[in-house]
Amino acid sequence: MPFKLRSNRQVVQQCAVLRGQVSAGRESPDADAVWRGEALGTLLWALGLAELPAYDHPFATEAIAAVDPAAGRLRATPEIELELDAARLWHWRARTTLLQAIGGVELPERYSTFEQLVGATAMRGYEQGLLPSPLRGDFRAFGKAYRQLSEAEHAEALSIAYERHYALAWLGGAGKTWDDVTVDT
Repeated sequence: MPFKLRSNRQVVQQCAVLRGQVSAGRESPDADAVWRGEALGTLLWALGLAELPAYDHPFATEAIAAVDPAAGRLRATPEIELELDAARLWHWRARTTLLQAIGGVELPERYSTFEQLVGATAMRGYEQGLLPSPLRGDFRAFGKAYRQLSEAEHAEALSIAYERHYALAWLGGAGKTWDDVTVDT
């Protein structure tokens, strides 16, 4: 899919929608609304109004919900494209862990093990400036190799990566509307 950055106005409008969802999520136990804070934070980052935490740290929901997106201006397209690539890699790593657990990973011919595939991807992502330095041949998350994450840590990393990937894909023109976006890994 070609990358076609949405307009500043569209991003500001979507931020307003997400702010409403995040605020509603704080008043009721709606996990989806709470995780939409990651999407909101990502769009605020794209507008130059927030710093993007590492992929093992969620945005501070209260802080980002208080940011007014109207003053933001979109970052340069190459910077947003680079972050989309990083988000896609983190989402891929989280989904690959799930597929591996159910035995659903079909390896490319040049790799004989899952660990080889992950190690090569982690190193390539690092060399391209998309990932932090690998740790023992894996993505570095929560101070350890990704394969050593607890179930709760993996669930958090998956949610962060998914919401950021979703927001950046939408920003890059995926889907006609916010609800039409698909994020393949």
